[in-house]
Amino acid sequence: MGEPGREQSMEQEPVKEQAQYTPSVQTEFMREKIKQKPVNKKKLLRRTVITAVMAVVFGLVACVTFLILEPVISNRLYPEEEPKEIEFPEETVSEEMKPEDMLVNEEDVEDAIEAVETELVDEQIEEQLEEILSQVEFHLEDYQALYEEMRSLTEEASRAVVTVAGVTSDVDWFNNIYENVASASGVIVANNEKALLILVSAGNLNGADSIEVTFCDQTQIEAELVQKDVNTGLAILSVPLSSIGEETLDKIDIAELGSSNSPNLLGTPVIALGSPLGTGGSVSYGMVTSTGTTIDLPDAAYKRITTDIYGSRNATGVLINLKGMVIGIIDNVNTGNDMSNLLTAYGVTELKRTIEQMSNDKERAYLGVHGADVPKEAVEDTQIDTPAGTYIREIEIDSPAMAAGIQSGDVVTRVGNTEITAYSELLGILQSSKPEDVLTFTLVRQGHEMIVDVTLGNW
Repeated sequence: MGEPGREQSMEQEPVKEQAQYTPSVQTEFMREKIKQKPVNKKKLLRRTVITAVMAVVFGLVACVTFLILEPVISNRLYPEEEPKEIEFPEETVSEEMKPEDMLVNEEDVEDAIEAVETELVDEQIEEQLEEILSQVEFHLEDYQALYEEMRSLTEEASRAVVTVAGVTSDVDWFNNIYENVASASGVIVANNEKALLILVSAGNLNGADSIEVTFCDQTQIEAELVQKDVNTGLAILSVPLSSIGEETLDKIDIAELGSSNSPNLLGTPVIALGSPLGTGGSVSYGMVTSTGTTIDLPDAAYKRITTDIYGSRNATGVLINLKGMVIGIIDNVNTGNDMSNLLTAYGVTELKRTIEQMSNDKERAYLGVHGADVPKEAVEDTQIDTPAGTYIREIEIDSPAMAAGIQSGDVVTRVGNTEITAYSELLGILQSSKPEDVLTFTLVRQGHEMIVDVTLGNW
């Protein structure tokens, strides 16, 4: 049983309701206001400058590294071939028969007999032909056919002839820009598998701002100067093959260099191509009238070919023979006043080594002498007692020869271990030497032998 009094009291007390929490509407005391940190302008500027400087330094390092490594990497991945070195074949010179060549056997005798019999038959045929030709009359049609053949030969050879124009810009009194154009005729002499090389007289091209070459099909392409010869005024120009179209390459040709040392050159017909009359594209026919004159220049001796062709004092171009081969480079600078309008030319044989060196852009050694062969009569005359060698006629002022003590009247008998018997041999040694080479010259001066060392210079 429970307690009756306790139960009664619990029933009489009212039940209290639990209190509920109502949040306050005013919550300002719980809000946070986030303020941005003030910007430090100096620090920001310093960091910006440092970043910019580092970027510039990185860019410079990257550029320098690229410039240094790019050619190496390109050459490794795409190796560029060097231009082919230009070299003209040596001209064959007939040699004297040696004693051992005089020994013959039976077979040689039989061959000689057959040759004599053949020669007799040829003589009989030649006599019959002469008799027939003496009865033949030539008409105008025959002369016309002859000149047609020469014209065809001229057209074929003209494929290697070009017109070179030097363009110079200038300003007149009214500040108007104008151009001066000086032209000359040149000839394509070689192809080094990178560019076509053109030989031209550079007298009219001095000081030109740009050089343009016009080929036989009238295509014009800009050219660059490779090298110029101070002695002759001739120069080599290069025209990149990449800038020449296929159609032009099919139409042009490379000239074949002949020989100006032929003993039968005197009195032979020649054709002048280029600008023999002072205008481009002109042609003249004539004969060789002289080949015995030598153009005396420092460290050089060029043969002068004269013709009976009446041309311009400013003529340029080439002389070709009836085989279409170039035998001379026209240049009237060295022509005398009594024959000022007759075309003359440098013999191409003596020019070949110079053309080679200019085409390959090689530095050429300079000695500074004018020489000549010692006459055979002086060598054979026992009273004069003159040795064989090169006679020094003149010395250029301030030349390596003058600095070494070589004088006019000296006779060069040896260079190093090579004996000198002619001026051409001395020139051959100079052409195969380089600037700064030291050559030992053995000289004879007034009957006394002396040795001098010469340090070659540069043109």
